[in-house]
Amino acid sequence: MEKTSCIRQQADIEQINRCKDTVSGLDESFNYLANGLSLVGNSVRLKILYLLFEEKRLCVCDLSDILGMNISAISQHLRKMKDRNLLETDREAQTIFYSLTAEYEKLLNPFFEILDKNKILKAV
Repeated sequence: MEKTSCIRQQADIEQINRCKDTVSGLDESFNYLANGLSLVGNSVRLKILYLLFEEKRLCVCDLSDILGMNISAISQHLRKMKDRNLLETDREAQTIFYSLTAEYEKLLNPFFEILDKNKILKAV
């Protein structure tokens, strides 16, 4: 394996220190974002999040019917996302409805816009 080295003439110490401070100050935010995005990397969970984004709220039975998966599998995905604060719940009688938290709705909006644009591109 070939070693590579930096060939810059002079380091911008102010820039390096500013960037170190910024990254250090945002450490909790990076962890929070990475935590949520790690869950989104699963295609089933991404589909669930997309459906919740579009429909605003769905129950486990709705998601099971839409995705053609058993309720147990859907419930496991929902639990993981709820435990990491991507989802919130609302109970009506014995039915629990799931929806995106406001934070993750804002965070995921650009990704879902890309999906919608791809639908348009494929249709052309």
